[in-house]
Amino acid sequence: MNKRIGIIGAMACEVDPLIAQMENAQELTVGSIKFTQGLLCGKDTVIAQCGIGKVFAAMCAQTMILHFGVGAIVNVGVAGSLCDALRIGDIAVATKTVQHDMDTSPIGDPVGLISGINLVYLPCSERLCDLLASCIEAQGVHYVRGTVASGDVFIASPAQRARITSNFDAVACEMEGAAICQVCYANGVEVGILRAISDNCNDPSTMDYATFRDSSAKVGCKILLDFMSRI
Repeated sequence: MNKRIGIIGAMACEVDPLIAQMENAQELTVGSIKFTQGLLCGKDTVIAQCGIGKVFAAMCAQTMILHFGVGAIVNVGVAGSLCDALRIGDIAVATKTVQHDMDTSPIGDPVGLISGINLVYLPCSERLCDLLASCIEAQGVHYVRGTVASGDVFIASPAQRARITSNFDAVACEMEGAAICQVCYANGVEVGILRAISDNCNDPSTMDYATFRDSSAKVGCKILLDFMSRI
């Protein structure tokens, strides 16, 4: 792929190991977000820590597309598991995303429908998904492909978890991916999402998240470096 690649993570632990591997790195702040341009695994790349939540994520993705001219965006970071097949340290690769906190059902819409584009599920690039999966398999890490749900809520109870799984059959939950997907869909830009599991979206999640966030983020960064060497 010859076009510049964008990489977005919400937190420093999700992108700093990647930025540390960049050559000819240059920083530029646009709005409130710092972008780092350079070569990652020999590829023209721009990396940003967008901040937590869907609005920051959408701001970052749109800036990458309009200001930096990226041809693809990969969202990397941690997530909570919504299925028994994903345990802490495993990986979720999104085939599609959904905004679990989007709800205009009182006026007759399906839960999760995004008005204007009239979709509940936002597709990820099959090509990027396959390449991410290949890199994960090469490193012997267990992973699951499926729907990744996003919302401006930290999911930490069985009731919250059950609501998302019953409505959307999602395998993992986080706070940015579907917003990035929506921006990429609107702009015709490829998108991939790689999420390392840090907790199980249940009562102990706040403790698990604090304990395993950094180690899970390192797993995701290691896989993404392999991805960048192949793309």
